[in-house]
Amino acid sequence: MAARADAPAPIPTSSAPDGPEPAAGLEADVFARGCTSRPVLHDVTGRWGTLALAALREGPTRFNALRRRVDGVSEKMLAQTLQALERDGFVVRDVQATIPPKVEYRLTPLGQRVADRLVDLIRLLEGSIDEVVAAQQAYDAR
Repeated sequence: MAARADAPAPIPTSSAPDGPEPAAGLEADVFARGCTSRPVLHDVTGRWGTLALAALREGPTRFNALRRRVDGVSEKMLAQTLQALERDGFVVRDVQATIPPKVEYRLTPLGQRVADRLVDLIRLLEGSIDEVVAAQQAYDAR
């Protein structure tokens, strides 16, 4: 079966365009069950991961300021999200030895690259919201 002319190009599975080849023994095909990037993709694109990364793109931020910026996230969910993003190498938690201790979160260079792409997606979606609402209304009217 031939591919449609207007179909998007398949996602390359041999290497990431913005990074090195995966380490030996790691699978780099997000569509494969055992792909090591799947849990990371989940962390980034989960409900709070995307918003936290986009908010941190604005600069280093303290926890409560970030929680206010990401309206609706609970303290527990934001803490879990930041821990996952820190573990994945997208976020750094800076603890400053002051009294009381001051903790800020900031993006790593990798986190900055990911956040830039997420913000592009957010802008695309926000700029297309009229089309989305029309599609939703048409769907709901069926």
